[in-house]
Amino acid sequence: MTRHRTLRRALLPALIASAFAAPLQAADLLTITRDALENNAELASARSQTGSVEAGRNVERADLLPQVNVSADVTHNRQYESQRGAGAVSGSGTAGDDLYNTARLSLEATQALFDARNSREVEQAERQIDQQTYQLAATEQQVLIDVSSAYFEILRAYEVLEARRAQERAIGRQLEQAREQFEVGLIAITEVEEAKAAFDQARAVRIAAESDLQVRFEVLERLTGQRYSSIDALGEEVPIQPPTPDDRGHWVELAMENNPLVLASEAGVEVSRSSVEIARSERLPTVNAFANYRLDDSDSDVVEGHNSVSQVGLRASLPLFTGGRTQASIRQNTYRLEASQYDFEAQRRDTVQQVRSRFTQVSNDVSTVEARAQAIVSNQSALDATRAGYEVGTRNIVDVLNAEQNLYNAVADHASARSDYVINLLSLRQQSGTLDVPAVEEVNDWLDGGSVSFTLPEESDSYDGAMEIGEPPRLRE
Repeated sequence: MTRHRTLRRALLPALIASAFAAPLQAADLLTITRDALENNAELASARSQTGSVEAGRNVERADLLPQVNVSADVTHNRQYESQRGAGAVSGSGTAGDDLYNTARLSLEATQALFDARNSREVEQAERQIDQQTYQLAATEQQVLIDVSSAYFEILRAYEVLEARRAQERAIGRQLEQAREQFEVGLIAITEVEEAKAAFDQARAVRIAAESDLQVRFEVLERLTGQRYSSIDALGEEVPIQPPTPDDRGHWVELAMENNPLVLASEAGVEVSRSSVEIARSERLPTVNAFANYRLDDSDSDVVEGHNSVSQVGLRASLPLFTGGRTQASIRQNTYRLEASQYDFEAQRRDTVQQVRSRFTQVSNDVSTVEARAQAIVSNQSALDATRAGYEVGTRNIVDVLNAEQNLYNAVADHASARSDYVINLLSLRQQSGTLDVPAVEEVNDWLDGGSVSFTLPEESDSYDGAMEIGEPPRLRE
């Protein structure tokens, strides 16, 4: 066991610092989650979209507030006349200016007294804010589950890689023994070739597992905008237990009350209903109060000086016929309302199905983790028995190699089952609408402080320091 740990520590200096130019850092799940909440691009976009929708309410509300407009113009005029008086001299025109300037200034204030369309547009803007708020909450929860899934996919890939490395070393040791036995004439060359083929296969699987680990680290960088040299590993004592409460109906009720996608879809129905009301309001009159003032000035010899006029009054308008536009708009938005209601029902059904599936998966994961742990013990016993049979000649090397492969497959399956349990548990919280930072912090307490590093071990066919035959697998320090 000491030799195994020494080998792993010897590989740690081979961290991929040479591949990462930017500074690297180690972190636990809670730290990475906070990084994602601050830096995730999709979440930042959703927050900006929420701000845009909130500003839209003030845009619609502005039409119901006083409106003040001022306009002015200055004009240079040239007047052409052909009339002549009876006593006018030939070639001369009538009296008056041919060139003169005018100026006009007007000021008008209006206040909507009754405008059903604008009032309902404000109501729709309020409902759009509700919908976008739920969408933002859904995006935040999606970021939490994406980060947590990426984190535990790294831990899964790491433990699988450790199992594959241990498998390669064990089969390498078996190959070494087979070569020694062949050299002294105890076995045939075919057994050496069998061992060599198994070793090559184990090496290929190990290389693939290393690539998978590297890719998993890249996912965290995309989600958080940060690079991490290592993350904390999952502890041995993880509380693998059924969801609390252990009642599927309770989780479905939670989802109907809290799932942000369900709530956003329900708010979308209200937004569509507002659109129908806006279309219907096109039939109603509008009433505005107004006050205006106009000043005209001219330097014409005929009309010189200025005059002004002011008005105060009410202005009402009622559409009598719009070419069928209003009725068509009502029908169009009514269909959209029906579509949004069907979308809400589809989202509700999908959420119910997702909650039930996640609940079942978590419940099954409890038994699966226990079964996978027992499979390690059983396969270790089978390997020991096979090796003993090989020593006395009742089993061949293929049997030993298969038993070793079964053992390390069981180790990898156990690691995957533990990661599946955590991811499915958090997914159940997401579907029920209860996934938040405290829930992530609770899972973060399951980390034992051991580190999982993104390493690039040197390529080698050597198996010096390999695990001794019969030594049980231990994948973490």
